[in-house]
Amino acid sequence: MATRTLQLGSSHGLHARPAKLFAQAAKEAGIPVTIAKGDGKPVNAASILGVIALGVEQGDEVTLTAEGDGAEGVLDTLEQLLVTDHDAQ
Repeated sequence: MATRTLQLGSSHGLHARPAKLFAQAAKEAGIPVTIAKGDGKPVNAASILGVIALGVEQGDEVTLTAEGDGAEGVLDTLEQLLVTDHDAQ
């Protein structure tokens, strides 16, 4: 199992568009991935509704966990999606 803690970069938080990109990438990873805000309960990272329900804002810490072959690579990809400010012009 691989775990990574990082800060969200999107200036408007993990709203619909970045949440969709993130959840889609988690689903395509083909291995179980969870995301948790702070010390909160983890949710399925492939569930867009679960991800949005976390209410993650810019600068909030989230913890990603992946289990299976290629878990570190999956976390690398998902981390880039979360630290990028998708709202920047």
